[in-house]
Amino acid sequence: MAKSIMIQGTMSNVGKSIIAAALCRIFKQDGFSCAPFKSQNMALNSYITSEGLEMGRAQVFQAEAAGIEPSVLMNPILLKPTDNVGSQVIVNGEVLGNMKAADYFKYKKRLVPDIMNAYNTLAEKYDIIVIEGAGSPAEINLKKDDIVNMGMAKMVGSPVLLAGDIDRGGVFAQLLGTLMLLEEDEKSLVKGLLINKFRGDKNILKPGLDMLEQMGGKPVAGVIPYIYCDLEDEDSLSGKLEQTENSGIIDIAVIRLPKISNFTDFDVFRQFKDVSVRYVSKVSELKKPDLIIIPGTKNTISDMKWLRESGLETAIKKLVSENIPAFGICGGYQIMGKKIEDPDCTENGGSIAGMGLLDIVTVFKNEKTRTRVSGKFKNISGIFSVLSGKQFSGYEIHMGESYGIKNSMLEFSDGSTGGDSHDNIYGCYVHGIFDENGIAESIVRSLYTAKGLEYIGKGIDRKAYKEQQYDILAEEVRKNIDMDFVYKIIEEGV
Repeated sequence: MAKSIMIQGTMSNVGKSIIAAALCRIFKQDGFSCAPFKSQNMALNSYITSEGLEMGRAQVFQAEAAGIEPSVLMNPILLKPTDNVGSQVIVNGEVLGNMKAADYFKYKKRLVPDIMNAYNTLAEKYDIIVIEGAGSPAEINLKKDDIVNMGMAKMVGSPVLLAGDIDRGGVFAQLLGTLMLLEEDEKSLVKGLLINKFRGDKNILKPGLDMLEQMGGKPVAGVIPYIYCDLEDEDSLSGKLEQTENSGIIDIAVIRLPKISNFTDFDVFRQFKDVSVRYVSKVSELKKPDLIIIPGTKNTISDMKWLRESGLETAIKKLVSENIPAFGICGGYQIMGKKIEDPDCTENGGSIAGMGLLDIVTVFKNEKTRTRVSGKFKNISGIFSVLSGKQFSGYEIHMGESYGIKNSMLEFSDGSTGGDSHDNIYGCYVHGIFDENGIAESIVRSLYTAKGLEYIGKGIDRKAYKEQQYDILAEEVRKNIDMDFVYKIIEEGV
């Protein structure tokens, strides 16, 4: 059976996912087989495995860092928020149903066998399991029947490293306060402390570290600097979503829908030196970009209402009338159509007029489409006609079906068609469609040409680029964490 190490945090967004990914990479580099694990993830960024099962993307990039194929075993429970008090509950990659928070809180202990089966299956195959917690273990209102933080650590007997975020301030209070709120048996599982996202002179920090160790009774295992590498972010707390100003020659504006999902679809464009990817939630922020992207969403109808009420619908349509290209992915594709209908109350029921940029009508169904796809672009018109004939691959996750396609954009490997396009307006259900075969580069070149400029950059191999970023991450973490100590606590266990 595998040994384990668990990364917990003092709060959300302290960098647990990134630290876990770094350790996965380091263990791989050191010759160990390793797998990530998170019993319960809450995120709107999800992924479809080769088996057609849905899981959180954090464990996907951790698996990539470990050099292994993502498996739903790495994330047996995924919660996708539908509103402020409820989520779609996905267990072992399949939809269990929608639950209010209070109902799920009562239900979740019934999922322990699923968690343990997933964990034990991985533990039989790998040398080390890198477990990630969620939020904070010190949420005293949630500690009863916990299955993701100390509850998880207890179930598998895993040593814990507790991480705090110094970049947001108050890191000593974060760490000491968290330790104070833990029960003694929980505190005993914490073997060391990590300070993450440090900028500055460690010599100035040293007196604080000494006091932290003295007051907390736990050694500081590492002070990890703010690492500048390009990796995926798990959820809507991502700092990427805060960029609203153009900083490049090419300006790509992604509409920041209230329930935005799978915004990692557009990370590939960030690899291009003079391309700015910014997220827009106000008309005043939209300005006149070179490309507008309407992303996926967990609540298509409510986000369509928001788009209309915010004035962004009108602003986008005006720009489209001036030949600014627009591309919709998944829920964004549905929004671009004539109408969205929800007869079975898959979301909240009813129907709403879409933007009318495409002729499609979308009807929600209770059955979720979950599949990996591949194929090629058909002969399409407009600014991105250069994509015609290019191969693509990706995955689909959606609850609706769209009808009335006039100019199908994609031909799938099974002979079926999908997506729709008209002039400079494009839409489809495929997540990850920009990632491979020079598709993003072709789009960037076309945008340069439209401005009367020549793109002189080189194409980027997305997979090779990501591998490079994982190595950068591992190198920086290895330099700033006591790996001898980490291996020691893994070997000793609890």
